Amino acid sequence: MNQDQQLREHLLYLLGGGGAHVDFEAVVKDFPVEKAHQKIEQLPYTAWAVLEHMRIAQFDILEFSRNAEYVSPKWPEGYWPADTSAPGAAEWKESVERFRADLKEMKALVAAPETDLFASILHGDGQTILREALLVADHNAYHLGVLVTMKRILAEEQPAD
Repeated sequence: MNQDQQLREHLLYLLGGGGAHVDFEAVVKDFPVEKAHQKIEQLPYTAWAVLEHMRIAQFDILEFSRNAEYVSPKWPEGYWPADTSAPGAAEWKESVERFRADLKEMKALVAAPETDLFASILHGDGQTILREALLVADHNAYHLGVLVTMKRILAEEQPAD
């Protein structure tokens, strides 16, 4: 196996939550969706907001990586859900599915032998597909850790009487 293929495999492993990272599927499995919109004391966001932030940011990085016409949302407000209403199970499921689909697309971009991982993205300012893939993995790992903690807290809380 050549070094290019090895690098791609390592990136795919990392994007999938490999190594010391928790993977997305393990976090969303059995998440107390009915509490996803519940505020947790001392945290400025809900689990729903974190999931949506992850989805929006991952989509942004993916589209930036492959589409010169794409325009990123305004920072920082465009990277968090604008809707503050309490989402239901259907909205949670849709966000999970969209996150999965975009992660699959990012993995496909990384896996494609025709993708030059080291070439500068022409419409960027020095970014490469390698850098953007690492950014996705890093950002997802960070926020998945937040969701793991939130999941534990929400699971321990007793329903309100």
